[in-house]
Amino acid sequence: MSSKEEEAKETPRGGGNGELAAAMEQLAAEGVRALHARAEAEWGPVLRSACQTAAARALWAAAVRDPAAGVLAGERCLRGLHDKMMRDERAGAREVSGVMVAVRTLWFDARLQAAVASLGAGPLQVVLLGAGMDARAYRLSCLKECAVFELDFPELLEMKSGILHEAMSSTHHQKLTMMAKSLTRVPADIRDANWMAKLQSCGYIPERNTIWVLEGILYYLQHADAMQVLETIAGCRTSACTVLLADFMNKNATALSQTMYHFYHDSPDLLLPSIGFSQALLSQIGDPEAHFGLLNHPQNLFDKLRRLPRSVETNPEDGTPCCRLYLVEASASPDDHATL
Repeated sequence: MSSKEEEAKETPRGGGNGELAAAMEQLAAEGVRALHARAEAEWGPVLRSACQTAAARALWAAAVRDPAAGVLAGERCLRGLHDKMMRDERAGAREVSGVMVAVRTLWFDARLQAAVASLGAGPLQVVLLGAGMDARAYRLSCLKECAVFELDFPELLEMKSGILHEAMSSTHHQKLTMMAKSLTRVPADIRDANWMAKLQSCGYIPERNTIWVLEGILYYLQHADAMQVLETIAGCRTSACTVLLADFMNKNATALSQTMYHFYHDSPDLLLPSIGFSQALLSQIGDPEAHFGLLNHPQNLFDKLRRLPRSVETNPEDGTPCCRLYLVEASASPDDHATL
């Protein structure tokens, strides 16, 4: 067996019937199914994207450990993604559907763990803006001394709480253990200027060191709303150490869905220092720190993109637009502010 074949054999793969069966088992409770049916009937594409993200985490369970992902995804999203993944596998696709979400999730997990360790002892807060169906408070042991806040639309958080309650009351679902020191759900719309006030009213303390997690949210916002969110977070640097973990699309990527994607920035590592962060580190999917053994096809799209300069907008090989997703970690502290 060649080294490439051995590497491919060892690479975690998602989407098999085993992953689907395990995820579907979590949906056996009648109450869970009823809530998902209501969400499918009432929610628009932005809210439904939260369930689609959970489906990717559930079906890439060989790489992403998320015991709540299946029940939060719902049957429709699970089956839809599973079918796509099976078609990709049969076609020998360079990238299997959902792999980008899996890599992105693992990058955020790794950087969150590192940020918690770097900020050391003392009270620490983690705020997930646009939390969606995120379950990190239940699955990351690094949060054991952290106060976690999940902020999202009221109807989404209500549905999420209801689904988890129904699942935990059922004999079909494994019991979830709270890993975080505390978890507070904050119903708010980050497009509204008062979202920070609502966060504070729920117990967030600006004077405490905070890690802000913005995974899969910024590009759904209009430019003014996204900048309002980023500038509000940057403003916290005068009171405490602030770490921002976020993903950004470039301009070409937003064209993939002009009705859903709006905000973009081609150089977020320059944008963030311009609004107050002292440093920003940028990665692309496929980089050594954003690979996780999931992108081993020699012709995978992500490796092709990262080999091209970021200023290149069109792939010279095939003439297609270079659609990029940037993973960015930025930080700031009161000491940085004092030296300005």
